[in-house]
Amino acid sequence: MTGGFATDLTAYRTALREYLSGDELGDWRSRHYSTTEERIAHHALLMGELYHGGWNRYGWPVEAGGLGGDERHRAVLYDELAAAGLPVPTPHLLLETLGPPTIRFAPALAAEYLPNYLRGGEWWGQGFSEPEAGSDLASLRCRARRDGDNYILDGQKIWTSHGATATRLVCLVRTGSPESRHRGLSMIMVDADTPGVSRRPISLASGANELAEIFFDNVVVPASRLIGEEGQGWAVAMYLLQYERAMYAWLSAAEASRRLRELCAQIGSEVEEGRRLPGDALARIGDCHAQLVALRARSAATVRKLAAGETVGPEASVDKVLLATAEIALYDLSRDLLGPDFLFAPTGAADEWRGEWWYSRSATILGGSAEIQRTILADHVLGLPKEAAR
Repeated sequence: MTGGFATDLTAYRTALREYLSGDELGDWRSRHYSTTEERIAHHALLMGELYHGGWNRYGWPVEAGGLGGDERHRAVLYDELAAAGLPVPTPHLLLETLGPPTIRFAPALAAEYLPNYLRGGEWWGQGFSEPEAGSDLASLRCRARRDGDNYILDGQKIWTSHGATATRLVCLVRTGSPESRHRGLSMIMVDADTPGVSRRPISLASGANELAEIFFDNVVVPASRLIGEEGQGWAVAMYLLQYERAMYAWLSAAEASRRLRELCAQIGSEVEEGRRLPGDALARIGDCHAQLVALRARSAATVRKLAAGETVGPEASVDKVLLATAEIALYDLSRDLLGPDFLFAPTGAADEWRGEWWYSRSATILGGSAEIQRTILADHVLGLPKEAAR
């Protein structure tokens, strides 16, 4: 590897593409998994391979185990993995959202734990939502009480991404009074094996354990695990949101583009064998491609702003709306074009399409509902007049 890759994005892309074109990573191509746990564990091994070559270390600061560069390097990594027919490793999804705020607000924690995350030795879960606080994070009730050099956590989280398998949980908790709303929140990192932490996987409609409920019962966490200062949790969450909107959208678009190519290849081989497609098949494939191109065009502007050190504001909600629209269109297309095989084929490929279709049903809800995103755009980007009270 050459240190010049940190400043020469084209050289990095060229060398990465050459590496990915080889057979070293063949075990991850067209691989299907019977459980979420199996997939994450195997994808973590892929992260180890990428880390060993230095490829997924570009785009991250040296102090956190990286090799320099910026967000564009990470975007290139996801593009080139998808173009080579390889998955973006599942743990990278939350690395993109949880890594940057940890680096900014808790550099000591980033230096201690992110290198192992990058090499696939651990991954984290994001504990924000609660049973009565989903999109309204300011109403969180999971409590962290200061006790000397520690915090004592009590409460519950739900819909925790990667919560069933994560090594650590990054949680938004209440350190102020209930009336303090967003001003009384703090972000803290909790080891998942800490006494008093219990987790219960949430089985989705597909049967996959993508999420989990997390329970905290008198859990002792060192105060040094705060990400940011006490009471700064809302600011940390808003900083995190930039990456959830921008980098997560770019990563997901790369994955969706790979899946669209795989769907077209599968359908194309069936057409060669004499199968007839619905009359609107080509138009719908074109629509899906156009939606992904629109998403990437919009998301590219957001990624460039992050790479330039600029703050991404409410306009990033456009990325979220476009991503949900594109994912639903893609997986609805797979359902319709695969026909009876989508419902009944007992193959790993069919299982994967079915699981992705089920998960896409939540695309307009998770991470902030489409209605909330459109309200943000109406209020803070377009400046539309408020709806009159009835």
